[in-house]
Amino acid sequence: MLQRMSTLFLRTLREDPADAEVASHRLLVRAGYVRRAAPGIYSWLPVGWQVLRNVERVVREEMERSGAQEVHFPALLPREPYEATGRWTEYGENLFRLHDRKGGDYLLGPTHEEMFTLLVKDLYSSYKDLPLSLFQIQNKYRDEARPRAGILRGREFVMKDSYSFDVDDAGLQVSYDSHRVAYQRIFERLGLDYVIVSAVSGAMGGSASEEFLAPCEAGEDTFVRCTSCDYAANTEAVRTPVPPALDTSAAPASRVVDTPSTPSIATLVDLLNATDDLRRGDREWTAADTLKNVVVTLVHPDGTREPLVVGVPGDREVDAKRLEAAVSPAEVEAFTDEDFAKHPALVRGYIGPGALGEQSASGIRYLVDPRVVEGSEWVTGADETGKHVVHLVAGRDFTANGTIEAAEVREGDPCPVDGAPLTIARGIEIGHIFQLGRKYADALGLKVLDANGKQVTVTMGSYGIGVSRAVAAIAEQTSDELGLVWPREVAPADVHVVATGKDASVFDEAERLATGLEAAGRRVLLDDRRGVSPGVKFKDAELLGVPTIVVVGKGLATGVVELRDRRTGEKQEIAVEGAVEAVAAASAS
Repeated sequence: MLQRMSTLFLRTLREDPADAEVASHRLLVRAGYVRRAAPGIYSWLPVGWQVLRNVERVVREEMERSGAQEVHFPALLPREPYEATGRWTEYGENLFRLHDRKGGDYLLGPTHEEMFTLLVKDLYSSYKDLPLSLFQIQNKYRDEARPRAGILRGREFVMKDSYSFDVDDAGLQVSYDSHRVAYQRIFERLGLDYVIVSAVSGAMGGSASEEFLAPCEAGEDTFVRCTSCDYAANTEAVRTPVPPALDTSAAPASRVVDTPSTPSIATLVDLLNATDDLRRGDREWTAADTLKNVVVTLVHPDGTREPLVVGVPGDREVDAKRLEAAVSPAEVEAFTDEDFAKHPALVRGYIGPGALGEQSASGIRYLVDPRVVEGSEWVTGADETGKHVVHLVAGRDFTANGTIEAAEVREGDPCPVDGAPLTIARGIEIGHIFQLGRKYADALGLKVLDANGKQVTVTMGSYGIGVSRAVAAIAEQTSDELGLVWPREVAPADVHVVATGKDASVFDEAERLATGLEAAGRRVLLDDRRGVSPGVKFKDAELLGVPTIVVVGKGLATGVVELRDRRTGEKQEIAVEGAVEAVAAASAS
């Protein structure tokens, strides 16, 4: 049906919303696509709803093409299935929990693994029923602590989640690969530039995990790509190449030295290099020779609190996201003054391995960076204010409880595959696929009879696409300084016909052209507002971002209208006679 701006529920804004942090948030609000209802919660207006439904349509078509079948679950879910899998606790404060009038526990679904698993368990019991893939497109809910960036990070969002069910791991791999291909087709149709990167599973569980990221400076995910091979990974999933163990036979004996007035690693290194009996014989000390021990508190899902010390080379910081991914489902909190008071063995600023690990009196767990290999030599705290230990050798003088991937990843770090330098970029997570394995099937008792009549546990995959987030990602990647620039597949219209001026013949011709285009199968937005200046109409057309714009105005006197390509900025005059055919052809690509 022809959309007329004179009656369309739309109001564009000239000023950016005060809380807008990124381009998609700013432009989607200004162009009248969404409106904020509460922090992290947005209403979709007519043109925005059309874009969202177009993204849903592409996702649905490709999922069905892959053989998946659509179902629909409630968003309000009972506690019991999530209790059985442990996620009622593991999700922590991110879960919206509520009670019914009888005091029963419910939640607003963040994902639906449990419900899909129970549905298949209820209806299927034989290997002959598998493989099976089911999907839904539905609102999800997560109580984000800091909802930001408009619909990029909200508390309520639209997501496609699908699940595969197979009798064995070989079948799971086939299902996983099928979803991977479907995702590639989806994002290509949506006009998104994307990168597939290795990822961590987090609260989802499972083994193999990949993210689809839309490269964008506004993205919250940081990822790396190798400059030589096809390796790419979310920084949380990057594995540090482990150096070979070193020979310790020639290493000097470790000793405790006075290091007054060294509040930072830089001042410590300066002191070591400036003191005659502390200098190295082969080169100067650097921050990379120091072992920085960072103490945090882990809060486990059952509420248990545990101190943890993480040792990283002193030239690197602990990356909060990498640390959180490494200790999940536990959460990480800062170690407070009160915590230090409870653990006097931890001397702030001078924590060393002597006070850590199972062999110590404190029993505090100590995990170190993979670069802290046997035979490596370090300068670190001596567990006494104003003192450090020099020439402390891993494996000879101390042993950690294990390793942890928590140090920051840097531009130029070696690729774990071929050693070539890594580059770092930011991106928006638009899709995530997991090989869940049997975590949920085991917890909920999903079994089938195999070909030999033996009960086997079904193996599962989980596959998500942020549908509403994809709208924001497209806006981020395609917008320009003038406004939105939608790919045709998702735009709210194919053609935006703009009538300018006061002459009735202009509006008559715009109406004729719009009607003809609609009859030719094009979706048309007609700006038929009277009393609105051409400048305002042009700005609105640029802001709204329909890919093809036709201006009917003063050129009508000489028998022409103007055809504009919003994506390239190209303009051309075309004859009124045959304009319907010309515009229909131009708006087909």
